[in-house]
Amino acid sequence: MLQIPTWSKVVTALIVLAGILIALPNALSETAIKRIPGWLPSNTVALGLDLQGGSYLLLEVELDQVQKERLVTLVSDIRVGLRKARIGYTDLQAKGDQASVRILDAARFDEARKILDKLNPTVGGSVLSVGAHDYEITEPGNDVLVMKMTDAYVTQTRTQMVGQSIEVVRRRIDQMGTREPTIERQGEDRILVQVPGLQDPARLKEILGKTAKMTFQLVDETASVPAALKGIVPIGDELLYQDSPQKGGPQIPLVVQRRVMVSGDRLTHAAPQMDQQKGEWVVTFRFDSVGAHEFGDVTKENVGHRFAVVLDNKVITAPVIEGPILGGSGQIEGNFTAASAQNLSVLLNAGALPAPLKILEERTVGAELGADSVKAGKYSAIGGLILVVLVMVARYGLFGIFADVALTLNVVLLLAALTLFGATLTLPGIAGIVLTMGMAVDANVLIYERIREEMHNGRTIVASIDTGFRRAMATIIDANMTHLIASLILFELGSGPVRGFAVTLGVGIITSFFTAVMVTRLIVVTWFKAVRPKKLAI
Repeated sequence: MLQIPTWSKVVTALIVLAGILIALPNALSETAIKRIPGWLPSNTVALGLDLQGGSYLLLEVELDQVQKERLVTLVSDIRVGLRKARIGYTDLQAKGDQASVRILDAARFDEARKILDKLNPTVGGSVLSVGAHDYEITEPGNDVLVMKMTDAYVTQTRTQMVGQSIEVVRRRIDQMGTREPTIERQGEDRILVQVPGLQDPARLKEILGKTAKMTFQLVDETASVPAALKGIVPIGDELLYQDSPQKGGPQIPLVVQRRVMVSGDRLTHAAPQMDQQKGEWVVTFRFDSVGAHEFGDVTKENVGHRFAVVLDNKVITAPVIEGPILGGSGQIEGNFTAASAQNLSVLLNAGALPAPLKILEERTVGAELGADSVKAGKYSAIGGLILVVLVMVARYGLFGIFADVALTLNVVLLLAALTLFGATLTLPGIAGIVLTMGMAVDANVLIYERIREEMHNGRTIVASIDTGFRRAMATIIDANMTHLIASLILFELGSGPVRGFAVTLGVGIITSFFTAVMVTRLIVVTWFKAVRPKKLAI
């Protein structure tokens, strides 16, 4: 009776010691943290947006734009397929979520239908998706063929685009050097971005507001720019604009071939650099092996011609190719400042967004407001701790002090767990900690009341303590499991502040169970064996 295995004592002591070491940096100043030896833990709990201030953005993925681009590509493929087969057609167009074409020769209608069937892969391109195609082909009459996006394809596209957008947004923000950003999906097509510590959201909006779809295209030097400005653009070309070299000057129109010679997807690295010869900022880049080969072929075959670097349908620069560039690297010039060169590098390294992002909501939380929240959270936590301590001491005397020691260690272990797992502490998280402190002594109350009951039934002190801990265990497990299930549901169904509350509540339940069952029992048993009291004052 009242025997605790040596291994249990050692494990409990090691967990408590590790928790104290991991949580200790949270109570130190930044100067003191820098002096901590490298072999000791030095990380602290990351504060959320509401505690240290920062920027908040709610973004919407513009899936309609992706749908339009895919239909434009489909129309182009239909045109190429029908022309290659020499099948006459008219009224080829894209509208809404469908593309349609009318076949002039009714005798070749079935042949045209087969061409469109070849342009209609299964959803996701998987052979396992039998019968589930990207488009539904219908024949409304008058020799017209219609290809309409299926619901499965639209759903898959939405999921894929939002997922890719979240990943690109995460990479862009990470390259800005910010700490512990929160990036999560909201609803079907929205992304929530919270960047603690970033007080000026202007750069964040600039970084996230660009699709960063870079292409390398040839300038059509035979086309008439004045005619293009009037709407007469040669087939296969497009009219784009380039910023004037002079600040505030008019934009320069350029007729550029639509064909993409090298895609920006082939870029492997980009970095800002000062061109020592010209004394201006440039962005250096490097292609992968395939991109280097394509870039080398294009520059070798078009020496003396202009090569446009296009970013989001805007020409950054259009220099003349002076000679073959075979090394797979080069530089982009565009009247950059240090900041704009850095931003472009971030965009290129992070990759292009699969769809444009629209800012629906924007908020900036000041550092002063965050400091007030931290102060209020500290006061509430300390106040709650003091009240619980006083109540336990008044109710259970020395055993109340034992419970208070376990409660203090519970808060330490909770902070250690949040620090170790890199969780972000928010104001609702502090509320979860305060609630956990009240719940942490519930197990001690159950144990102590059970010990009292056993003593009233005439059991000895040793038997009462042993039975009290054992028989209260089932009730403690039941209570903690129901609370843990509630916190898991909150985490799964909630978002933002609700999740922050659920995380601290769930972790606090686990640590409070450990301290109440293991730590309190170890303290009580150690005290009893050292003092050997004849009467138990509880």
